[in-house]
Amino acid sequence: MRTQPNLENALAFVNCQLQPVNRLAYRETAACQPRAITISRQAGCGALVVANKLAELLQLRGPKEAPTWTVFDRNLIDKVLEDHNLPRWFAKFLPEDRLSELQDIIDDLFGLHPPSRTVVEHTAETILQLANLGNVILIGRGANIISARLPDVFHVRLVAPLAKRVEHAHTYYDMTEDQARIFCVREDRGRSRYLRKYYRADVNDPLTYHLVINTGLVSYEQAAHLIADTAARKATDVEQNSSREAVAA
Repeated sequence: MRTQPNLENALAFVNCQLQPVNRLAYRETAACQPRAITISRQAGCGALVVANKLAELLQLRGPKEAPTWTVFDRNLIDKVLEDHNLPRWFAKFLPEDRLSELQDIIDDLFGLHPPSRTVVEHTAETILQLANLGNVILIGRGANIISARLPDVFHVRLVAPLAKRVEHAHTYYDMTEDQARIFCVREDRGRSRYLRKYYRADVNDPLTYHLVINTGLVSYEQAAHLIADTAARKATDVEQNSSREAVAA
């Protein structure tokens, strides 16, 4: 069964990151580490499992004084609410994959919920704040598009055959196979619509990711290692390029 970090854990992460001495010491000794990682995923690819394994791996590889690597998935909603002083009932309007396109249009037209673009803007602001703080793994909600201009953020896309994803959802979310299949198809459509509507981006465009992994062909453990290794190499390249530019200047 799945486990989700809650708002208390999210706030503990932010408080830790805001300690000036802690952040300074970490940044000076973690040049070969990515600041943040985004994970886009097809439903049922095991993204949360991979992210949790990845967070553990990055923590082990990082310096001792490094803040805790924290995964933001559904709990990102709690952080958005806290950042923008929004009431708890706003939460039902924040998911990227729940409302149908028709329902979304009707609600916007008749003012039945806060303007969807305002909610998306709040989410984007929180994602950027978290990415800038560092030591975060951000799952979904267009995080790769939002943080695309940050040089030390690494972007990953997880995919897998539908049958494999249905099997994972059946086990992980305790669904019947029919429910799991409907879940995977519905979630994928919703996420695709979310990026297309608000960011004019194609969630399946491989050019928006540094790495695309098929979790139908590699284990979740292997996927976590692939991400950690490749992200570290990219971070090292960015650091070396920055050093060369500084010398040339």
